[in-house]
Amino acid sequence: MPARFMLVERSMGIDIRKPIPLYLQITGDLKEKILRDELPAGSRIGSQAELALRYGVSLITVKKALADLIKEGVLYSRMGKGTYVARKPAEFRISRTRAIGVVLRDLSSPFFSMIVKGVEEAASQQGYNILLSNSADLAEKEEHQIRHFIDLGVAGLVIASMTHVYAASKSVRELHRRGFPYVMVSYLSDPDIYRVGTDHYQGARIATDHLVRLGYSRIGYINGEKGNLVGEERRRGYEDSLASHGLHPAPEYQFRLRLRGEQNDYRSGREIGEQIADRKDKPEAVFVYNDLAALGLEHALLQRGVRIPRDIAVVGFDDIGPAEYALVPLTTVRQPTHELGTGAVDLLLSRIAGEEKPAVTILTPRLVVRASCGAAVGAYALQPPAGR
Repeated sequence: MPARFMLVERSMGIDIRKPIPLYLQITGDLKEKILRDELPAGSRIGSQAELALRYGVSLITVKKALADLIKEGVLYSRMGKGTYVARKPAEFRISRTRAIGVVLRDLSSPFFSMIVKGVEEAASQQGYNILLSNSADLAEKEEHQIRHFIDLGVAGLVIASMTHVYAASKSVRELHRRGFPYVMVSYLSDPDIYRVGTDHYQGARIATDHLVRLGYSRIGYINGEKGNLVGEERRRGYEDSLASHGLHPAPEYQFRLRLRGEQNDYRSGREIGEQIADRKDKPEAVFVYNDLAALGLEHALLQRGVRIPRDIAVVGFDDIGPAEYALVPLTTVRQPTHELGTGAVDLLLSRIAGEEKPAVTILTPRLVVRASCGAAVGAYALQPPAGR
């Protein structure tokens, strides 16, 4: 690319190295210029060819960016004359509407559906309605839903993203920069982004400490899929717990979910269970990254005659509904989902009222003891091996 285009690219506010689609970077850059009155209402922003040249992108990319802004009513086009600014974007106008938008990546997620209950309860008590959206795990759709909710006039947003990009998205950064009230209920590494979350490290220590106190020493860990930082936080807690008891995590008892996405965690856990069941050298206990994977693990072990907890104890994380009613009721670390939801609303309403609050609230999970860990009497098996 010629040097002049690289200079234009930086000045126009897009960066080809970012994972954000170029057309979304262009819409964001144009909105910034409109908000700063560099492009006042009624001004012509240039032809598609001119914009493509300035940004150093294709005509198709420019057309997609302009189409989105025209659809939002920020721009309008005149046949044969070009594209003009219609108004300032509505995204960052603080609304007085008593409604809260809830942006979810996956409404079918057992974990986040429990959080929504807490959000709805807290919002209702304060006289707010909630508007719920499901972006089907598509970042682009999530971006559009955030814009749509704000155009509808919501007073604030609760955003529950399950992306494995553990930094605030461009759309959340825009909300933050403009002061629009929002709260995340996802794990993020950004210390300034408003969020309510769980102490994943401490939860893992609680789970592993419990297994050690029950007398297990060969304790394995099933981590999340590669790139899952929540799984890594829980791994740290697991390893530090073992170290505090003079034990060492054995590599042969370390596993990782193969498939990405919460919808695949049960299947991935079942695959690992099949591997463990076929091994001669089995762990005495396994701490699993989440309940869905733990339930899949249980299913595979039981089908192959491995008794739980007599042969292998299992502890999960989250305490989703099915954990209590599994064939071997699952011992797990309960995330305070209700408090996450109510806490997100409390923080959001404080921000709507203009009150200063700490950006990050971290809640401590607790252990829920059921049969799968061996603290309760009984051993279960779907197909006990002959001779046992």
